[in-house]
Amino acid sequence: MNTRDLQAFVEVIDSGSMVRAAQKLHVTQPGLTRRVQNLETTLGVALLDRQSKPMKPTGAGKEVYALARAVLRSVDDLLAVAAPGSEPAGELKIGVPPFLSELALEQPIDRLRAAFPRLTLRVTAAWSPALLERALRAEVDAAVIMAPAAAAMPETVTATLLAVQPTVIVAPRSMQLPRKGRRGQSGQSAPCLTLAELAQHPWVLNQDGCGMRSALGRALGAASLRFEVAVEAFGSELQLSLVARGVGLGIVTPSQLAASAHKDALQAIEAPEFSGGLNVWLVHGTLPGRLVRPMALLRDALMDVLAQPDRR
Repeated sequence: MNTRDLQAFVEVIDSGSMVRAAQKLHVTQPGLTRRVQNLETTLGVALLDRQSKPMKPTGAGKEVYALARAVLRSVDDLLAVAAPGSEPAGELKIGVPPFLSELALEQPIDRLRAAFPRLTLRVTAAWSPALLERALRAEVDAAVIMAPAAAAMPETVTATLLAVQPTVIVAPRSMQLPRKGRRGQSGQSAPCLTLAELAQHPWVLNQDGCGMRSALGRALGAASLRFEVAVEAFGSELQLSLVARGVGLGIVTPSQLAASAHKDALQAIEAPEFSGGLNVWLVHGTLPGRLVRPMALLRDALMDVLAQPDRR
């Protein structure tokens, strides 16, 4: 067994294609196939379900994939030890929710690139449940997770609480709503609805997996109230445009509302019975030595950005 065979198999799984994996490793497709077959022969098991598209690992292949990634990381660590004082190199794979990729990742990436120019950053966006699974399977080096306050992170990962992200429920400004909340700077009280009153309206939300949708669904479900989704739409700006046109209520972060081109056509709603704040976690497994310093910088940079008033 050699590391080239392990690297070939891991890249096939990551790419989902022999063709893309061969291009990434700068080898011919027959050469890549031989490497994977060599590994299968050595281990005595089939590692790939060659009938599926995209190509997926078999049951044994999933276990070998996780172990192979760990071996390749250890090799990177050995190379780093052999070159004392060298800067971290290789890849840092980060998974983030759409909210973070839209509004809060620019500064952390700039700081990582400035501090570790030899480190290649690979950022993927997905909903938090999928990101957590990817972190548990070591498919990403770290993931940022947005979860309701009651949700606990698994004990098998290192989890750092980065921030508590507030949320705000929005409605079209044209909608007549009871105003029972505290008075703002204009002297007019804000619309204020109970959970039962909120449940009388349809919603414009992200797909299942979104932390904000999950928190809202839990609150309404716990009260045995209706939860009707009128439109599932990806992206806060599209959602806010639909809310502004009266399609339904929405839920976003204050920063998304403040940055929206539709903010003047929207009104924020107070809902004392709904605590919509989300915990923002950075989670990762055991880190190879080369990623310890980059991960600390990423953690600190995210904390700094999420603490800024315009990100809340």
